Amino acid sequence: MSFNSFGHVFRFTTWGESHGPALGAVVDGCPPGLPLSEADIQPFLDARRPGTSRFTTQRQEPDQVKILSGVFEGQDGIQRTTGTPISLMIENVDQRSKDYGDVAKAYRPGHADYAYDAKYGFRDYRGGGRSSARETAARVAAGAVARLAIPEVSILAWVSAIGGDAIDPANFDAAEIGNNPFFCPDAKAAARWEELVDTARKAGSSLGAVVECIATGVPAGWGAPLYAKLDAELAHAMMGINAVKGVEIGDGFAAAANSGEGNADPMRPGNEGVPIFTANHAGGIAGGISTGQPVSVRVAFKPTSSILTPMPTITRDGEATDLFTKGRHDPCVGIRGVPVVEAMMALVLADQKLLHRAQTGR
Repeated sequence: MSFNSFGHVFRFTTWGESHGPALGAVVDGCPPGLPLSEADIQPFLDARRPGTSRFTTQRQEPDQVKILSGVFEGQDGIQRTTGTPISLMIENVDQRSKDYGDVAKAYRPGHADYAYDAKYGFRDYRGGGRSSARETAARVAAGAVARLAIPEVSILAWVSAIGGDAIDPANFDAAEIGNNPFFCPDAKAAARWEELVDTARKAGSSLGAVVECIATGVPAGWGAPLYAKLDAELAHAMMGINAVKGVEIGDGFAAAANSGEGNADPMRPGNEGVPIFTANHAGGIAGGISTGQPVSVRVAFKPTSSILTPMPTITRDGEATDLFTKGRHDPCVGIRGVPVVEAMMALVLADQKLLHRAQTGR
């Protein structure tokens, strides 16, 4: 299988399968001298870890990361990056491959089962192998390393809608994001979502979700005018996350219903020639280059395709059948998508920072 890597200068490659012995990432291009230990990565993996509430899959994975290479403890006793590839490993300890016996014989509608078989003529049916959302644990680990390369940037993501029920922007409170199992900044919406997701879970069904992410502190100038546009790189990164079916930068599709006057981001003089923007419809990116405003992205996650409702499908031999999926699955995979979206934002921005430095020397 090709294309398991992402990035230009700050690159990472993920490896491993959902039900294999382990999975992980190799991060290449990380600058040397950055303090890095497992403790810097683990909190982000803990945020994504399954089995933390009844609203996520009950697969029990500790997701303890091990750094196998790319760091060395200096004379000051601090472990730092050496500039060589950083290998990260996360062991799988709670696989139940027997749950996928029926999936070995027939394709789950809405999943990548058929598409993989059509392409390769062979697939790992245990949890979907590489197409499983389990792969995103490796991205989160790599993203934690990327954050160390962009200390000037703060990244925050949250769930803004589940099953079509959106938060009220007037109730937005960043402090609430860590106070509920939905990464929700609206306490009232979080209370509604408990019943919403519980109902889907008990029915063996699933719900889609929207995740929003903002990066503040991104200086003006990152990105490129044509084939490495910052917004294009972000769209590429977010669309590459399992179960993602849509990405918007800034106002996104709403811009198509606006006028030129309404969609503009007016500027006024600021200190030292840096403008003050009075709006941010562009999501902090103009012409593919960051403006210095917060970079914003919205990501749409489809409902989990592994459900208990029998769905019409075909077997590998092309015969008609019905299939429902046994096992443990997220009733709303978008919930655990929050740390993954943050990780991909960090990975893109770290890469763009190093690209900018290489081209401009600053």
